[in-house]
Amino acid sequence: MSDENESPDFDAMTRDIADVPAVEVITTVAVHLMSAAAVNLGLAEEGPEHKDLDEARKLITALAGLVAAGAPEISTYHAAPLKDGLKSLQLAFREASLVPDEPGHGPGEKFTGPVYS
Repeated sequence: MSDENESPDFDAMTRDIADVPAVEVITTVAVHLMSAAAVNLGLAEEGPEHKDLDEARKLITALAGLVAAGAPEISTYHAAPLKDGLKSLQLAFREASLVPDEPGHGPGEKFTGPVYS
């Protein structure tokens, strides 16, 4: 039976995270941001039930910043699919918006440049 007052083993957690390559951490975070943005764009199985463009904008912008900063560090092999996924989300956001942003002003476009459909 475990004691509920036990504190986490931070030394073990630190050792575990130290063993994870940076490229894996960056791509994992990017995939989580992509998934959350897709859900908020209404692209999940439940569709419009979870649609929230304000939340999607924030997630896409965060993803764009991560991809723009991380891409040079993780090689084209890993960065290319992230860039493609980001662009797809940016285009989906533009299509989902009742009044689309001008090119260059959409979510994350300050990091990626304008996205055209």
